[in-house]
Amino acid sequence: MAKKETKAAAPAAKVELYEKLVKTHPKIERKGATMPSLNGHMFSYLSQSGAMALRLPEDAREEFLKKYKTTLFVAYGHIQKEYVTVPDALLERTSELKKYLALSYEYVKAMKPKPAKKK
Repeated sequence: MAKKETKAAAPAAKVELYEKLVKTHPKIERKGATMPSLNGHMFSYLSQSGAMALRLPEDAREEFLKKYKTTLFVAYGHIQKEYVTVPDALLERTSELKKYLALSYEYVKAMKPKPAKKK
């Protein structure tokens, strides 16, 4: 029987920075190590490579893309249209990034909850 492959975790230093950021928002509950969600909607995550993605409303997304000279997030070869790539240097500036995390949380909070999966 073949061994099941385990996914590589994000670099520890990036996980630590991400955890520090998430702790700035008392209402955020993480579902797993690197993917907080609300009402069944993901709004932020840290990829296996250590790249951070944030889901933002259109106006904030456009502002973020221009201000930080970044791109929409790409995962598994697909552009995630509502997610921006957080530059590594910004991930290190928790106090500056936390307002965008709060915007992301509020954006998803306004979405209709996804129905719970049957067990």
